[in-house]
Amino acid sequence: MTLTLTVSDEVRALAPGFTHIAVEAYDLVNGPSSDGTSALLDDAARRLAARLDGRAPHEDPHMADWRGAYTDFGAKPSRTRNSAEALAKRALTDAGLPRINALVDVYNAISVAHLIPVGGEDLDHIKGAMRLVRATGDEDFVTMAGGERTVEHPDAGEVVWRDDEGVTCRRWNWRQGPRTRLTEQTVNAVFLLEGMGPHAGLDAAAAELVELLEKFSPGARIVVHEPAGGPLR
Repeated sequence: MTLTLTVSDEVRALAPGFTHIAVEAYDLVNGPSSDGTSALLDDAARRLAARLDGRAPHEDPHMADWRGAYTDFGAKPSRTRNSAEALAKRALTDAGLPRINALVDVYNAISVAHLIPVGGEDLDHIKGAMRLVRATGDEDFVTMAGGERTVEHPDAGEVVWRDDEGVTCRRWNWRQGPRTRLTEQTVNAVFLLEGMGPHAGLDAAAAELVELLEKFSPGARIVVHEPAGGPLR
């Protein structure tokens, strides 16, 4: 199984500073959060606090670049924060970061420690190619509201991740749909590390993510794809 991933010309024109690294991983072992993944999240929060040194997450140069991109496609970044900023705010509270499951804990820890948006998608639930596009407004985004399945539609011009079945993540990396989330049954996944502008530091984050996936899923087959190379493009 090889995933095709594309970024549309319209998105590249909107945000020429956007870059990404995709990490494909097969034969993963997932399960409930553990003492090990919980320790990762606590350490990530400490690393974040040291990086910010008293500043709010949105004052970090990388988060400022993301806020600019959100503003450019019509989102209000103080209301719909990118996933890294939203996680960072939670990490700095007394409640700390949520514990979801082992794989989600791992990529959330990378997101917080490096202050970059990181998402995980279950490859066995992706339909066709994944692409980052500006929405027409007609696409379906299936989510849950009040415990019930509901269908939303993105705003016209909104940046979304989608596949052949519909939108998988709204407002770039703001809200993921439940269809492709990583669950305790996930064995094959793609992790998307997204950067904006010159302050991203994606290479170091991707290297650390691979180390952690190998630690928590010994024997997993992992392939890293740079933005301009390999089967992900």
